[in-house]
Amino acid sequence: MASDRPAEPPEPEWKRRRRLAAAFGDGVPEQTSDDTDAREDTSGKGDDWYRDQVPPHHG
Repeated sequence: MASDRPAEPPEPEWKRRRRLAAAFGDGVPEQTSDDTDAREDTSGKGDDWYRDQVPPHHG
């Protein structure tokens, strides 16, 4: 049986992503922990700052 409705054009990818994000949220982050170096200091304080904070009795 043929439908009387004309065929709709396929949904653009950007529109599909927006619709799914509105329904489910952004489940996949842009950057994951696998993309970063775990040894990298992300606190914004360098090694010198930490050495300067060592109390004298820890010499």
